Parts: sequence; structure tokens; C-alpha cells
Amino acid sequence: VNRVVSHLVQAIRIKDSCFSSIERRSAGSYYERVKISEPNEFDIMLVMPVTRIQLDEADDTGAFYYASFKRIPKEKGWLRFLEEDGKISAFKMLQALREIIKQEVKNIKDAEVTVTRKKAGCPAITLQIKNPPSEISVDIILTLEAQQSWPLSTQGGLKIEQWLGTKVRRDMRFRSVYLVAKQNKSEKVLRGNTWRLSFSHIEKDMIKNHGNSKTCCESDGPKCCRKGCLKLLKYLLEQLKMKYPKELEKFCSYHVKTAFFHSCITWPNDSDWYLGDLDHCFQQCLGFFVDCLQKSQLTHFFIPQYNLLSLEDKARHHFLSRKICHELNNGFPLFHE
Repeated sequence: VNRVVSHLVQAIRIKDSCFSSIERRSAGSYYERVKISEPNEFDIMLVMPVTRIQLDEADDTGAFYYASFKRIPKEKGWLRFLEEDGKISAFKMLQALREIIKQEVKNIKDAEVTVTRKKAGCPAITLQIKNPPSEISVDIILTLEAQQSWPLSTQGGLKIEQWLGTKVRRDMRFRSVYLVAKQNKSEKVLRGNTWRLSFSHIEKDMIKNHGNSKTCCESDGPKCCRKGCLKLLKYLLEQLKMKYPKELEKFCSYHVKTAFFHSCITWPNDSDWYLGDLDHCFQQCLGFFVDCLQKSQLTHFFIPQYNLLSLEDKARHHFLSRKICHELNNGFPLFHE
């Protein structure tokens, strides 16, 4: 994966001057060290630094934005990515990136790489790397990085003061704003020029430095079971999705990851997560998630006005909560299959 992505990044920088400052950042479960089962899926963000952009909310979630430059950029190549009204088009940028990648994978000699067909509404460009013993898929996610303050909608989010501390929260909020090219489904006319806030860089840090005391899980510090809980939550959802693909297609690991972060602030102390209490802690996190499903209310961890469980999917939420309760009450038969 590293060889293929490095090859592509170099080619992208050379072939299009707009993309010359693109950098790769790793995101997702493999890099957070919470990957379960074999490492066959990777998320790679291709991050483009942009200066002084104006963000306008695209809907009432507080997560989707239209982005436009406050000043016309010096790099004239940017103009082809702008709509008539000056908005930066995620769709046009993704298309350009996709074309370069499709051409360039043909030049990769030491691996068989293909670009999979575009899926509607999916922001990623997905590569398949054929390689025994199994196929690997790599999602390439186009991301803008703006060094400016986070939008207003995030103000009451990231409630980690009791868990990680006020100073850590302040430092995190000083970090760049990340925007990923993501279609907003509630747009009347689907133009493909919306961007969604992404906090994967912050999430990765919270998972890595997850202790209330600064030595939690360090080589000579006490070990906790937080990561173990997150892995089990993800594994349970993954297994249930395989069993009921149609009923559970709308759920993804981000739902359980969000519930996990809320659990971390509900039980902020390291003593709430002793390594030997994995069983109890996992059931506690699951109980929290089931509660969210029953109320159809799971608040985005960084954007308090954004509910990740849309009310029109209540039947699906209740279906999943029934399946989880069945597992909880019967000693997790799924884990023994």
C-alpha cells in the first residue's frame, strides 16, 4: 500500500500544478491501531493545503459546507475547479484526481492495481490491489486543509475537559480545519460541490492518547481496556452487518466510534476502564449505543446539532438494537460462530 500510494502522490504532484502541494495522511482504523480482522482496507487522505477560504453552511447539520476563496488564488489552475458563483467544486476536483490516478496505475509495475467504478455519493477513489493472499482495497479521500478557526457549529462539541483536559481540548481546536469532498444528500439539486467537516486527525490522536492520566497504556504505565472495547464494538457491528447486509447497510463503524467517544466522556477516569474489566466496560459501551438506537439520537462528537441517526430510519435503529440486545443477553453467540 505504501509503495503504491507514494508512487501515485509523486505522479499527482507532477501532473497537475494545483495538486503540487498534496500530502498523504493516514486515517481510519488500521492507523488508529484498532483494526480488527486482517488489514485489507486502508483509508488514505490526500490533503491539499488551501489559504483563506470562506465556509458557508450547506444545510442545518453544521457538518456540510460550501467553500470559496476569499481571494482569487495565485495558481490559475484553480479556476477550472470553481463554479460560476466561486464555490470550489468537490466534484470537479475529484474528477481531475480520478483521471490522473486512472492513467497512473497503468505505470505501476510491481503490483496489479485497478481503480474501482465510481459509487454514487461515495467521496473516495477506491483502488483494488490484487495481491495474494487477499485483495486489498485503498480508499483515497480528497481533503482540503485550511489553517483557520473551526466553524461555529463545533463550538459546543468535543466535550473532553473531564476526560483529556481543558488544555488538550484548546490545543485540538487550534488545529487545521479538514474538509472532505462529500456529497450532501439533502441538497435539492445534487451538484457535488459540498464539503463535509472531517476530524479524523483529532480522532486518531484521542484514540492514541486516550488516558485521563498521561501515562495510561504507556510502556511503564497502567493498561486500560478502552481500545479493546472499541475493537469489540466494531467487530460486533461488522459481524451483524455481514449477517443482515440489507437491514444494516446504513450503519458504519463511525456510528460505534462516536458512541465509544461519548462513553469515554461519560466515564472519564482511567479507573473506569481497568484492563481486567473489559467484559463489563464493553457491555457498558454497548448499553450506551443501544440507548442511542432506541431514541434514534446519536450526537456527532464534534458537532452537537448533528444527529448521526436520521429519524426516518427508526425501524432500522430498532432492528439493530434488538439484534445487539439478543447478543448481550445470550453471551454473544456471534463471537463464537
